[in-house]
Amino acid sequence: MPLSKSEREEFLSEPHIAALSVFAGAERGPLTVPIWYQYTPGGEAWVLTGKTSKKAELIRAAGTFSLMVERVEPTVRYVSVDGPVLREEQGTLEQLREMTARYLAPKKVDGYLEFASNQLEENVVFYLAPKYWLSADLGAI
Repeated sequence: MPLSKSEREEFLSEPHIAALSVFAGAERGPLTVPIWYQYTPGGEAWVLTGKTSKKAELIRAAGTFSLMVERVEPTVRYVSVDGPVLREEQGTLEQLREMTARYLAPKKVDGYLEFASNQLEENVVFYLAPKYWLSADLGAI
C-alpha cells in the first residue's frame, strides 16, 4: 500500500542508509552506492560526497539522482525519491558534523570527524529537489 505524502516524508527524514543511484552511461546500469543523507519533510534532500569522487562526477553530468531507503522491521517499508540537482556547494565542517551526528553514536562523532579531516578529500554537497516518489508499506511479512 502506498504511503501518504506525510508518511513518506517522515520516513525519508529518519536516519536510514540510502542507496544513491545516478546514470552512469548507456553501456551500463546506474551507479548505485550506499550513502548518508539529510532530509527535512517538505524540504530538499542533500548528500555529502568527495569533491572528485565518481558519484560527484556522475551527479554533475546527469543533473539528477535518486535516493532509496528501506526497512524490514516492524513492517517492510520503502521510499524512493528522485529529481533534479538544485545546486552544488562546497561542504562545510558544520554539515559534516550534522551528518555524522545523524548516523553515529555521540561518542564516535569527534573520532569520525578527525578521520575525515585527515584521510578523506574535501566534500561537496548536492541538493536534490524531490520530484518523483515511490513508496509502500507491505505490512509485516
